[in-house]
Amino acid sequence: MGDFRFRRVLLKLSGEALMGDSSFGIDPQVLESLSRQIRAVNEAGVQVAIVVGGGNIFRGLAAASTGMDRAQADYMGMLATVMNSLALQDSLERAGVFTRVMSAIDMQAVAEPYIRRRAIRHIEKGRVVIFAAGTGNPYFTTDTTAALRALEIGADCIMKATKVDGVYDTDPIENPAAVKYEELRYIDVLNRGLRVMDSTAISLCMDNGLPILVFNMETEGNIGRALMGEPVGTIVRGEDT
Repeated sequence: MGDFRFRRVLLKLSGEALMGDSSFGIDPQVLESLSRQIRAVNEAGVQVAIVVGGGNIFRGLAAASTGMDRAQADYMGMLATVMNSLALQDSLERAGVFTRVMSAIDMQAVAEPYIRRRAIRHIEKGRVVIFAAGTGNPYFTTDTTAALRALEIGADCIMKATKVDGVYDTDPIENPAAVKYEELRYIDVLNRGLRVMDSTAISLCMDNGLPILVFNMETEGNIGRALMGEPVGTIVRGEDT
């Protein structure tokens, strides 16, 4: 294995990240780029698990705001994450990466049921595991799912892929003068209301000392660069990590 700063990682992808420049659905070029990057680090010996959102297809919270029952809307959002997971699995396997989709909602025709020990075994064998359907419970985001699954499999870091190159004090798209943070503490993220992950996910990471690396996924090769310790993105961690 190369000199990677993390040996086992949980890659968190938003559903919106899969859209590319479109306003809905999945951009095949984005999948291909991700698959190439994941294959490169997987072949180098890094163990990779993935949690992907579903916002490019359906957002439960948005539907609930229009009057739909929140639990029902969240279950629909979970199904959207399964669709994204299957698309990502197809792309990874076409790139030559052995991949398993594990769903928190039982649907054995398309995915394995999520069983923690089985997931770890897949990862130890060098397979990429995609965790679909969130936690299987409404009212929890895929950010929280990412933190939970990362802790369950013993990941060294959550790598959160975004469309910007780190965490800023304000939205860099709207404010060209926004200041980028190279490093943050969990408590700073919570106190300043920075949009890294939701507060439940941040609290889980803080309580268990799990670092979060926020980076730009649109620059191909950034996953490998970040793992090699190059100054890519923003690292969020505690005082002693």
